[in-house]
Amino acid sequence: MTATSRGARSSFGSSRRTCLLRLGTSVVACLGAPMIGRAARPNARFPSRPILMCVPWAAGGATDLSLRLLAELAGKALGETVLVVNRGGAGGTLAMPILAQSEPNGYTIAQMPQPVFRAPFLQKVSWDPLRDVTPIIQVSGVAFGILVPAASDFRSVQDLLDFARRHPGGLSIATNGIGTTPHRVLETLLADRGLHYIHVPYKGGTELILAMQSGHVMAGVSATGFAPEVEAGRLRLLALLSARRSERWPEVPTLRELGWDIVAMSPYGLAGPRGLPKEVVETLHEGFRSAVFDPRFEAELARYDQQVAYLGPRDYARACIAQYEAERAAAERSRRSLRGPPS
Repeated sequence: MTATSRGARSSFGSSRRTCLLRLGTSVVACLGAPMIGRAARPNARFPSRPILMCVPWAAGGATDLSLRLLAELAGKALGETVLVVNRGGAGGTLAMPILAQSEPNGYTIAQMPQPVFRAPFLQKVSWDPLRDVTPIIQVSGVAFGILVPAASDFRSVQDLLDFARRHPGGLSIATNGIGTTPHRVLETLLADRGLHYIHVPYKGGTELILAMQSGHVMAGVSATGFAPEVEAGRLRLLALLSARRSERWPEVPTLRELGWDIVAMSPYGLAGPRGLPKEVVETLHEGFRSAVFDPRFEAELARYDQQVAYLGPRDYARACIAQYEAERAAAERSRRSLRGPPS
């Protein structure tokens, strides 16, 4: 993604980064062996009791609803209930402390959204998205769009920019949290051009959509969970942040088409605590893979203009490392741009 977040900062020095890269690589290795002293050997049968799945978004949004169905289907495949617990807020990162503090026995897992790889470069956190997790499966990915209420006078992205230019600090735009992909897009689209706006962060897509519909904010950048609201005529989609137009809305342009080199897509998957035993990873992976390719889940994703983006444990671990490195590079570019050219 080409969008960068202003003011991004990293607490990692060069030695720290080297260490983390080695730890990140060990994520792949840990799939083959449990961490000594931390991972208790699983029972003869796993799972033998309900599994807790943390979703770091408010209840009722598209991602939450999709993951609830995924949990239901996976529970049937695993022979045990998968219970969903919402931990919305902090830009989708609140499940990470839970993973970092949980026993690696397979009974606590969580969604891993894109912001968990970005947060360490924006603020000090007590967890590490590579060191403290065992990747299980990549599920899908969300694209984003810029929306306004159906009754809004804004008919294009340019209308939003023109309003922000005429009324500094007068344009209110909602996202699903500080430091999230939509927030970074706004920074690139508006703040990097010297346009001041009011950023209104919410805990999830449902609250964001309700805020737009009720007139509490003038616009929003949201994941494609907005699809039912657009099709019902309650919201107007101005532009997509994907690389190409959607077959669902062929008349809606992408930001790239409009002249802004911005493409944003957030893959997500499921992970457990660090040191999850190989046999537990395999069991969870098989149960959730069965659920991911269930026609009912694929149909649920299609409601929100999403598709399955499956990766197994090893490939997903490598993808996590790549996402982390991409976020580190973006943060470094942002710091260089803030410092300006060398004198």
